[in-house]
Amino acid sequence: MPYQMIVLDLDDTLLQDDHTISDRTKRALMDAQELGVKVVLASGRPTSAMYAIADELRLNHYGSFILSFNGAKITNCQTGEELFSSTLSPEVVNHLYELSRREDVWIHTYVGDQIITEAGNQFTTIEGEITGLEVVEVGSFVGAVSEPVVKVLMLEEPAKLALLEKKLQEELAGQLSVMRSKPFFLEFTEQGVTKGTSLSQLIQKLGVKRDEVIAIGDSYNDLAMIEFAGLGVAMGNAPDDIKEKANFVTDTNMNDGVAKVVEEFVLKTPTLV
Repeated sequence: MPYQMIVLDLDDTLLQDDHTISDRTKRALMDAQELGVKVVLASGRPTSAMYAIADELRLNHYGSFILSFNGAKITNCQTGEELFSSTLSPEVVNHLYELSRREDVWIHTYVGDQIITEAGNQFTTIEGEITGLEVVEVGSFVGAVSEPVVKVLMLEEPAKLALLEKKLQEELAGQLSVMRSKPFFLEFTEQGVTKGTSLSQLIQKLGVKRDEVIAIGDSYNDLAMIEFAGLGVAMGNAPDDIKEKANFVTDTNMNDGVAKVVEEFVLKTPTLV
């Protein structure tokens, strides 16, 4: 069955370490779109931090979509319409803040096009650099969140955060989705919201079958869509436990891993180098 959709994580998957798309990967994705295949971007990033990449791939021209905030928003690139939006109430944000204090980890969220934090830290700085959003230090994190937000992040060294992920997944089971996007980013969205559930909604709207979807990612927040897709692909730079659950393991983000999948499974021009 020909594949009709390619769903791509951004950081450490589609993007090289300098946050650019390689010429080979861009060419493969443009060729796929010319064949009528939808290229969908799925990231933990805010929507506004994904538009430049969507524009580079001309997703508006091809009528494609963005899954942002780990699937908490689905946006039509052609019209700007939000097809789905999920949020966390200020009360939930307040509870997460209290948990962050209890566990002695950093916390931030998004208000408008700004990243809000009580205290600057190296991890929030990284998020600002990745997304291009301004980091604003506020006197009161809870006081700064008066309206619902899409997601919240806790941040700390990877070893500590890996343990905290398991702990809070158990503590918040049935209340929130809890997963790491990077080793030092632990993300919280509404219960049941993942890249996989968002992808499921999108293909139902478009009439695309699950078996017609390729999903490619490298981290734990990609696992739901990798397991959902007809062809779930892990990057060569993904952790071993992600690779074990994928149908196929490609090359790294620095060695055209995405392009090699598209060439082999969509364009039918497999290249070994």
